Amino acid sequence: QVQLEESGGGLVQPGGSLRLSCAASGSVWSVGQMAWYRQAPGKQRELVALIFHSGTEYADSAKDRFTISRRIHENTMYLQMNDLKPEDTAVYYCNAEVWISETSGARNYWGQGTQVTVSS
Repeated sequence: QVQLEESGGGLVQPGGSLRLSCAASGSVWSVGQMAWYRQAPGKQRELVALIFHSGTEYADSAKDRFTISRRIHENTMYLQMNDLKPEDTAVYYCNAEVWISETSGARNYWGQGTQVTVSS
């Protein structure tokens, strides 16, 4: 079994910052691409940022404000969010491609999500 656990969400005022973390644990042999998604009430889940071995990509809404990073050997990923806006309010989910053995092939896993609320 593989678990992805997010942490770091909470309530923050507009203009504030939060740092989300995601840790992969369990039967992890290797982790490939990792990503952050978010889902606001009444809206579809959307990609915020992703990180892979050769780089990163961001949604337009996250560019210049959010930074995705990872510690490969610790199977962890982070999302530094600055200048937060009320429209950033959502549940943020960690997503990762995980191999449980050298020959298993990659499977896609999701965390349970962490709530981020931006409000004064």
